[in-house]
Amino acid sequence: QVQLVESGGGLVQAGGSLRLSCAVSGRTFSSYAMGWFRQAPGKEREFVATISVSGGSTSYASSVKGRFTISRDNGKNTVYLQMNNLKPEDTAVYYCAARRAGWGSSSYPAYDYWGQGTQVTVSS
Repeated sequence: QVQLVESGGGLVQAGGSLRLSCAVSGRTFSSYAMGWFRQAPGKEREFVATISVSGGSTSYASSVKGRFTISRDNGKNTVYLQMNNLKPEDTAVYYCAARRAGWGSSSYPAYDYWGQGTQVTVSS
């Protein structure tokens, strides 16, 4: 069983930064592509970023490209989301997800495991 635990969320002013972490249990972390998604109240869950098993390939939603950076440390079984220049519209619960494949996906049904989420609130 794979478990994902997010941390690092909180309240920040517009223009500020946060770094989310997602710790993954199990010895097969390096065989999972990872993704970050978010869900704001009253809205559907949406793709944020994804990273391949090696970390060599990443992809971002257009709304966060140039502001957010996804990375992973396979030695620590952890994936990160560095969020800079945050905007009020970035307010949401952020979820990390693991996919039993080498490449990531922007489609949430493609992921096999999910964390419980961490709240990010950006004030104007």
